[in-house]
Amino acid sequence: MTAVPPCAAPHYLLPSCTLGLLQGEDEASLLGSLLAGMEPWRTLGYSAAALQRYLLLPDATLYRHAVVIQGEISGVVCVRYPWLRGAYLELIGLTAAQQGLGIGREILSWLEGEARRETHNVWVLVSAFNTRARTFYARQGYTEIGVIEDFVQPGYDEILLRKVVR
Repeated sequence: MTAVPPCAAPHYLLPSCTLGLLQGEDEASLLGSLLAGMEPWRTLGYSAAALQRYLLLPDATLYRHAVVIQGEISGVVCVRYPWLRGAYLELIGLTAAQQGLGIGREILSWLEGEARRETHNVWVLVSAFNTRARTFYARQGYTEIGVIEDFVQPGYDEILLRKVVR
């Protein structure tokens, strides 16, 4: 076992951004507001306050990192470890200006590298209606494992995805 669990270090330097463990209510408030206006959280009815509570909730196995690009918070990535003999990407969100630039792919590559240190599984849950995200994960080699009906909100299905990393 390594000294620091996967995804638990205070900072990570990626090619296009820095990941830093979330620092308090101001960052959580900013990110909660950002996420509430984006898919899939908007369609699923999450409020900024609910997302802020999630980002602040004490949880020793959930690592929440602000995504910082050129000195500005531009998103968030939350990873649960350990989860089902692997790491679970519980949430990833980037501002509209940062989408489509390869940053999400960099973050997945980082997560896969972190997970590879101790396991071979990376898991993701994606809303069935979120075709953009489903396409993104498929391009990164994630396989749809199964559908979970009415999981997050009634009337909306979620799809469990897995990637084996070696």
